[in-house]
Amino acid sequence: MRRFFVTINENDFEVEISGSPNIEGWIEVQVNGEPVRVRLPWSATSAHSAWAMVGNRPHEILIDHDLHWIQTTRGRHNVQIRDRDTPISRPRSGDGRVKAPIPGLIARILVEAGQYVEVGQPILVLEAMKMQNEITAPRSGTISMLNIQPGQSVKLHELLIEIS
Repeated sequence: MRRFFVTINENDFEVEISGSPNIEGWIEVQVNGEPVRVRLPWSATSAHSAWAMVGNRPHEILIDHDLHWIQTTRGRHNVQIRDRDTPISRPRSGDGRVKAPIPGLIARILVEAGQYVEVGQPILVLEAMKMQNEITAPRSGTISMLNIQPGQSVKLHELLIEIS
């Protein structure tokens, strides 16, 4: 089974795919726990549009080659896909800035301003798609800035903490 977090225009979905498409191209997926029958065009790159079926409804789509967007008759939609079975990697800053690796909610802050931390030490917990993600210190040093509070929503790559 393959499991993904999919964000389309800031709307989050948990998607689970088990098995492969059948002979007619249909595949059963779970979207937020609900079964959905889907038939996707495997050649709908930015060169041309194609038809996808979701349940019994056809959708004309155009997909960005790098999967950053999908275009339908309702417009262009930003897409982010993250494999749930692959660990989250924090965006590298190299200078002690800790940025949100995914959009989410600050569940807990494990440090305070002025505190010394070691590289790899857990510093906060970010909740996304009902999963708790522990974020660790990218380097040893002193917490010089906390830009967050518990319960705060954060965007992708938003500056959370600085270590100097």
